Amino acid sequence: MTCPLCGRNEARTLFEATDRLYRTTEENFQVVECEACGLIRLDKWPAAEEFGRYYPDQYWFAPQADAASRLEEMYRRFVLRDHLHFVLRAAKDGPEKALLVDVGCGGGLLLGLLQERGLRVAGLETSLAAAAAARQHHRVRVVCGDLAQAPLPRGSCGVLTMFHVVEHLPDPVSYLKSARELLAPDGLLIVQVPNASSWQFMLLGSHWNGVDVPRHLVDYRERDLERLLDQCGFDIVRRKHFSLRDNPAGLASSLGPGLDPMARRVRRVRESTIGRLAKDLLYFALVVAALPFTLLEAACGAGSTIMVEARKKA
Repeated sequence: MTCPLCGRNEARTLFEATDRLYRTTEENFQVVECEACGLIRLDKWPAAEEFGRYYPDQYWFAPQADAASRLEEMYRRFVLRDHLHFVLRAAKDGPEKALLVDVGCGGGLLLGLLQERGLRVAGLETSLAAAAAARQHHRVRVVCGDLAQAPLPRGSCGVLTMFHVVEHLPDPVSYLKSARELLAPDGLLIVQVPNASSWQFMLLGSHWNGVDVPRHLVDYRERDLERLLDQCGFDIVRRKHFSLRDNPAGLASSLGPGLDPMARRVRRVRESTIGRLAKDLLYFALVVAALPFTLLEAACGAGSTIMVEARKKA
């Protein structure tokens, strides 16, 4: 298949990988690097009708009534502060009182936090169950559908956010161009993806959580994301290489995928309340242990995620 960034066919195989986290399949997938532009991607993408089986139910977080879920929500609220502050700064710089839309909003926790701070927000989500959970738990407006067909007027959005969305897209160029059309003339786009130029990827390779085959179709290096955004009509104005939510937890999940709380819930692992709490605490200890390394790699510009704020070109 052709490279989605440069359109060339030549690629070299880097490694084979399988779904270590959610175990939706035992199939191995080849990860290749384009010989022309260096973009890393799956060699053969799943057919459109197959995508759904790699996205299990509850591929997003929604709080439950038990103690472990309450603790998990408290933790998620705490670690989302990086994202929250990044978005609030963009909203302050963007059009005043304009609509903020979170694309792929999942269970809506970030939207709820933004709404609590007085922003006009809405979510866009492909999962009906996730959209319902966002409305129920966080009282936010969520439209179920695709960005290209979103029932929003052109130029109506002040800020569009895409946290861990672009790496899943078979046609990122068309998707980001649709986003550009929805943004106001001085609107801002926030994108976060796993960073394939990170130390974690160099050290762990196919065991790096950011590979996440077969859901991640493309593994972007920072330069790849910059080129993609430029091609779609955006100028990058700000970058961030560390995410308190994603970087330490990503390393923990790479090293101990069987301990990841969401993966265990998605796979419906049978656990007692005590057993679940024990595994959650062990996972949390692994996250804390990963914090110094992830801070160091981010300080060196090689964090395991890259978050950018980009403005529409004139």
